[in-house]
Amino acid sequence: MVEPILAYENWSWVRIDATTQQKMNEFPDIPLAGKRWAMSLAEHQSSNLEMDASEDGKESMWGSFVYSQNVNVRSEKIILHYYLTKDFLLTYGMDPAFFTGAFEQQVLKYMDKAENAIEGFMALVGEIISVFLQKIERFEDRMHDLLWSVKAENDEPVFEQIMDNRYEVLVWKNLIIPFVEIQEAIVEAFGDDVLEGYFYKRTCRRIRRCHQTIHEYNEEIGQLIDLESIISSHRGNEIVKTLTVITMLFTPVAAWGALWGMNFKFMPELDWKYGYLGAILVIALSTWSLYYYLKKKNWIGSVLKSSKDKNF
Repeated sequence: MVEPILAYENWSWVRIDATTQQKMNEFPDIPLAGKRWAMSLAEHQSSNLEMDASEDGKESMWGSFVYSQNVNVRSEKIILHYYLTKDFLLTYGMDPAFFTGAFEQQVLKYMDKAENAIEGFMALVGEIISVFLQKIERFEDRMHDLLWSVKAENDEPVFEQIMDNRYEVLVWKNLIIPFVEIQEAIVEAFGDDVLEGYFYKRTCRRIRRCHQTIHEYNEEIGQLIDLESIISSHRGNEIVKTLTVITMLFTPVAAWGALWGMNFKFMPELDWKYGYLGAILVIALSTWSLYYYLKKKNWIGSVLKSSKDKNF
């Protein structure tokens, strides 16, 4: 695991934990404002991005962002707090389980190349964004499966999956917004010189790529929802049309049945020798006539046709 305090050629990185937080006064080189920030930290407490550029050469910026979030459980998240000057990077909240293995080695390698704390911070942010992109790649596989499920198995579980994916995209969008703000705020706090930094440029490209990817997935899910709405509306119309046609076709049966089911004392049809056969013929002829009229007006359409070969 990385050491809590790393001193590079032109800057230092201090990873604050419960132990180092109580020993901040033992580090004379850390700015007084940074020590106050460290001592005021409370675990699991986030803060808005703020900066102090009132004095040339002593600019600073601090804030926090969520870099790990369970999309199903709001409380399962990890917040990284940071305090940044040109010479010092103070961080609090880096989860040891997150900062291990290849990720740790990659970050330390880039920290060695960073010319100042600003570049070091952007290198760290860049690697966090890289983790985001890896997780989004796995999301891409689920989106691909969902896209074809809409065509092959369009039913309620598929719609629920669409909603789950849209919510996940919104979570990713919410996570990337603070990084977009950091990208702009660093220039505001430390001036245009940071624009020429290697890690600043690369991290900004990653942020834009991540933001654009999330935007495209959001657009794709929006189109899936529109398609689902069209399909549902079409199915609803077909169901209503079918029920209407069936109701109309059975209207003669109901009407004649109601007429001959009356209990009047004098009904001449009761004494007819072929009354039963005649009633059946009248009902059949009335139903066929109504069907022929609807068919001629093209009001039935494809209601009575089989839809077993349709995909949607």
